[in-house]
Amino acid sequence: MKTLDYFKEFWFIAYHNLLDMLTIQILLVEDNEGDVFLIQEGLENTSISSVLNVAKDGMEAITFLNEKLEKDKPNLPDLILLDINLPKRNGHEVLQYIKYSNELRHLPVVILTTSNSPEDVLSAYYHYANGYITKPSGSGNLGDVVEQIEEYWLGLSQLPPKV
Repeated sequence: MKTLDYFKEFWFIAYHNLLDMLTIQILLVEDNEGDVFLIQEGLENTSISSVLNVAKDGMEAITFLNEKLEKDKPNLPDLILLDINLPKRNGHEVLQYIKYSNELRHLPVVILTTSNSPEDVLSAYYHYANGYITKPSGSGNLGDVVEQIEEYWLGLSQLPPKV
């Protein structure tokens, strides 16, 4: 029985050491600086090591992704959190750009927005969003939402391997 406990403890420690070595690349496309701060804070409170890149509008997000494809393809984002209501190019346009690109379509894109419009939800899923989350309003805690995103996308779910 002690041998079994030893192996369980060994694999538990090995698994958590491996998680510590992994760093998840996240692209947050968000123009609201308050939301950016809350999301950064929420990610700092999670158990997953992550690098958060922020694009403040749709064009900046597309430029970021194109530069990664050209110069740093191994460090494409592992997960994209995308607002809909953005300047320059809105989130629907960015989502379409990603999902209709042969080199980017495998990237998971989660819509994280204040809009609960049925049209926005339908359009997002029609263009292959991997999830749609409405930000909490008023007294809701965006940090809790970020922790749930982390739990699902970086815990339960398996992200695509680097290509």
